[in-house]
Amino acid sequence: MEKRVLIAIILSIVILIGYQYIITTIMPPPAEQPVQAPVIETKEPAIPKAAPVIPVPKITAPLDEREIRIETDLYEATFTSRGGTIKSIKLKKHLDRDGRPIVLKGDEAILPLSIGTDKGFQFANVNFSVIKGSDIKLGPGLKTATLIFEYATEKYSIRRTYTLYNDDYGIDLKDEVIGLNSYWITLGKNFGIFDRSAEFGVHIGTVILKHADKMNFTANDLKEPRSFREGIRWIAQKDKYFFSAIVPKNPIESVSAWAINNDALVAFKMPAGVNNYFIYAGPQEYDRLKKFGYGLEHIVDFGFFSFLAMPLFWLLKLFYSAFHNYGIAIIMLTIIARIPFVPLINKGQKSMKKLQDLQPKMTEIRERHKKDPQKMQKELMELYKKSKVNPMGGCLPILLQIPVFFALYKVLLIAIELRGAPFMLWIQDLSVRDPYYILPIIMGATMVIQQKMTPSAMDPTQQKIMMILPVIFTFLFLTFPSGLVLYWLVNNVLSIMQQFYVNKKLAKQPSV
Repeated sequence: MEKRVLIAIILSIVILIGYQYIITTIMPPPAEQPVQAPVIETKEPAIPKAAPVIPVPKITAPLDEREIRIETDLYEATFTSRGGTIKSIKLKKHLDRDGRPIVLKGDEAILPLSIGTDKGFQFANVNFSVIKGSDIKLGPGLKTATLIFEYATEKYSIRRTYTLYNDDYGIDLKDEVIGLNSYWITLGKNFGIFDRSAEFGVHIGTVILKHADKMNFTANDLKEPRSFREGIRWIAQKDKYFFSAIVPKNPIESVSAWAINNDALVAFKMPAGVNNYFIYAGPQEYDRLKKFGYGLEHIVDFGFFSFLAMPLFWLLKLFYSAFHNYGIAIIMLTIIARIPFVPLINKGQKSMKKLQDLQPKMTEIRERHKKDPQKMQKELMELYKKSKVNPMGGCLPILLQIPVFFALYKVLLIAIELRGAPFMLWIQDLSVRDPYYILPIIMGATMVIQQKMTPSAMDPTQQKIMMILPVIFTFLFLTFPSGLVLYWLVNNVLSIMQQFYVNKKLAKQPSV
């Protein structure tokens, strides 16, 4: 039993460290076999196509590039006539570590929303004419703005119409393509990715949503290009807190993801004609994304235990609305999440106390039958039965709390609501590590106190080994976000309080 307890706790640590990494490195599903492209159905008038496809010249730099800036309450977008594309989006409500607005931008070679007749995106460097649009600031009196770019030759023409809204990150795009059989549209390289620092359980790179299943790709996953046709809802590029996405409103021909210069690229192949898209570039705010109705909320990755994480996330925001402090909200959430386990933990602690009292008798049995393991096991089981002790009683509460821990871990790790959220005193951002390591050290100290108070049936050698755990956890939590450390610290304090109550109650009862 003592060895099982030790193994269970060590396995919990291994799971804690490796679980998220393993989940995020699972290879994506293989590419689908080519199938017949869906028939295009659109309410807009059909646009005739030219029989031959005219080669598009590659232009290295437009001669008269024009930039247009549209400012809203949420962001400032910079558009360019080069390709009729977006250059950057500056998020006014979200700041970097230096206090400056975060800027989402792509690679200059292939700007976001670039198009082309193939994956070379030839129109990315063609200078479009600005038919409509100028620098403008939206507000309560002017809630929408429209930009129109156009490029035309004798054989084909492209018109791109953008509609922006003052109170939302969403942008509508309508492409009208005449004279080409089909074309590709891409998010470009790294558009939507602000922070590339890797963390356990956080995917950074390309995402494709097929039905309700996300497929994550990095350049390392794309040794060979991947192509899909059926059930594609959107494509995106993301980091921990921000992302960009294209949602097609018309049937697509296919979607492809491939690697280029150690980066992942993703693009739709669309039929010529009129195609409408919903474009998003901004924060991963679950409630905002869900309102759009395109399934963009799936970009917020609550992990394997999402069925637990989502109600916990809802509770976290509920407590924040009441206390206006995410640190206090985490404390309240920790208390609420622990309440269902209180009776089970009490029972487990009582079981461990009885096992501790039985330790002399158990030692005697082991010594007497050390050459006969079967008989030793039989007498131990009879002793457990006679004393009404469950040898697994101390392990069960730990094992049952693991899913809740992982769910909370995921919520506190990826929730953008915690980004830049202060708690108190020196903790001014719950999404980053404690700058002075005070919380992790206090957390480690509470683990020592908790172990000292908890009854144990282990021998002295095993108890010394277990005392290494607080040291391991302290070093592990040094770089964890402060919100996670706060959760673990509060959970330890609650465990100490509960253990104190149980020990005091058991002290009044006679020993077994």
